[in-house]
Amino acid sequence: MQLQKETYTTQFESEHQQAIVNVLYTYSWCIDRLKQIIVPYEITTQQFNILRILRGQHPRPSTINLLRSRMLDKMSDASRIVDRLVQKGLVFKKANGSDKRAVDILISAKGLGLLDQMDKEVNISGIISSNLTEHEAAQLNVLLDKMRG
Repeated sequence: MQLQKETYTTQFESEHQQAIVNVLYTYSWCIDRLKQIIVPYEITTQQFNILRILRGQHPRPSTINLLRSRMLDKMSDASRIVDRLVQKGLVFKKANGSDKRAVDILISAKGLGLLDQMDKEVNISGIISSNLTEHEAAQLNVLLDKMRG
């Protein structure tokens, strides 16, 4: 009933349709909360995602294709996002030693420092931990994994 009120929908065709709308609506809700949390750090949610991917790869270099494949938002322009992170000094590019056409992308010390600071100051789990218990979050994870088959 809450979803119907929030989306001004009187009814859904089925529980399955309502579940899809609920997942999409909840995705948008989560992204809005995340944006509010990271605003003070002057990065976007997509930049945050790329920095976290690069930190996971560190010290190994990444490529644009690797970043694209791991990004949560597949519609984002990874090249453009990386260029903005380079401008901010959070990431750097260097020529690939074995393939002159390829570019290696690495997180900088400044980028690692920003993520370390955010790890200490930002509680991403807090987006849902006040509404869901640990057990409920685990159940939700199982259901979402099952939904994707």
